[in-house]
Amino acid sequence: MKIAVACDHGGFPLKALVLEVARNAGHEVLDLGTHTADPVDYPDYAEKLGRLIQEGKVERGILLCGSGVGACIAANKMKGVYAGVCHDTYSAHQGVEHDDMNVLCLGARIIGPELAREIVAAFLAARFIGHDPGQERHARRVAKVRKLES
Repeated sequence: MKIAVACDHGGFPLKALVLEVARNAGHEVLDLGTHTADPVDYPDYAEKLGRLIQEGKVERGILLCGSGVGACIAANKMKGVYAGVCHDTYSAHQGVEHDDMNVLCLGARIIGPELAREIVAAFLAARFIGHDPGQERHARRVAKVRKLES
């Protein structure tokens, strides 16, 4: 799977680890920056990542900022981008499985490296189950969310 990773300065301390986890899981990973701890604006990086999802150039993304919240808000303003802040493994995989989440947002000031490693792995291993027999309710609910965009 093609994955984009982006962060602001608050998320920068976890970015190398996230890139490593995704690559070690066999994914093609694009590093969209930032590349230093110098202050930058998280909406700029959320937009870069979101555009790649909108254009179909990546299937999923991982956004990092200090809390995960700002990046998540910015990403969710973009049509076709479905981001969630997840600071536990259950939310990370369930967000994909039930809600077709395509962007994981993490707060580098909230979680440590080992938890981040597990959350990213759970997100990347998950797949949307809404088209599986007996799971159609998830596809129906996601369709209603998509309708809210228009």
